[in-house]
Amino acid sequence: MPTFTALTTLMGKDRAEALGEAVERLVPEPTGVGVFEIEDDSGLWEVACYFTEAPDDTGLALLAAAHDAKPFAVSELPETDWVAKVRRELTPVEAGRFFVYGSHDADKVPDGCEPLLIEAAMAFGTGHHGTTLGCLRALDRLANDGFHGRNVVDVGCGTAVLAMAAARIWPETVLASDIDAVAVEVAEANVSANGLDDRVRCLEATGFDHPDLKAAAPFDLVFANILKGPLIALAPDVAAYTQKDGKVILSGILNTQADEVIAVYARHGINLAHREEIGEWTTITLVKKG
Repeated sequence: MPTFTALTTLMGKDRAEALGEAVERLVPEPTGVGVFEIEDDSGLWEVACYFTEAPDDTGLALLAAAHDAKPFAVSELPETDWVAKVRRELTPVEAGRFFVYGSHDADKVPDGCEPLLIEAAMAFGTGHHGTTLGCLRALDRLANDGFHGRNVVDVGCGTAVLAMAAARIWPETVLASDIDAVAVEVAEANVSANGLDDRVRCLEATGFDHPDLKAAAPFDLVFANILKGPLIALAPDVAAYTQKDGKVILSGILNTQADEVIAVYARHGINLAHREEIGEWTTITLVKKG
């Protein structure tokens, strides 16, 4: 079955979301519409649409003009087994003591590591992206320095790779939450595949807005590997739900954005302890003032 994509960009979240909603009413209907902020500080948003038959070019052109967006770029994608392709191209990742791999590489797991099985077909967080890799390295560094997480939460967990990594090295139960119900299902599947059902609890929540998260606070280690905007919005809650001298590991931050995020968290009493750049992404480790 052929797949067609239609992509455009425009300024502003509200306008982008309005365009995304308008595209959903086209005939033929798209099978999916995504609205994403382009994380380059440009203020641009992307609207991406997917169709199983050729879209209405005239309708797309009219919608783009009406919403002051660039003309849609329409392409037909070749039929590709993307899962097989990703599995061939994604090799295992080593991050300190952690070894992230797919089931197709199970024979490559070395002795003495902390293995984390993440299937390539699943949600964000395979370890190959600089943000996830940076968070795993930050966790490994904290553990090497003698830190022991006794009350850990992974906010915006995706595949739950960070929550599982913490559960691999410490005996306490780790909480993992995501705003997206599908991501929570993926996280739960990963937790089961790694034999950690009794160690990692997955919750659907926006930030810390869940009774189980509030009841478990304050946390001594908080992960949040999302994006700059949500991280900044989350800062007051991170401060409220992190215990004194607790650690915070943040990523999903472009190198050019790191200073701004660090400054926002410092205003909430959470100060920089370490930063690492991997490619274009920065991971920061912070400590809440005692």
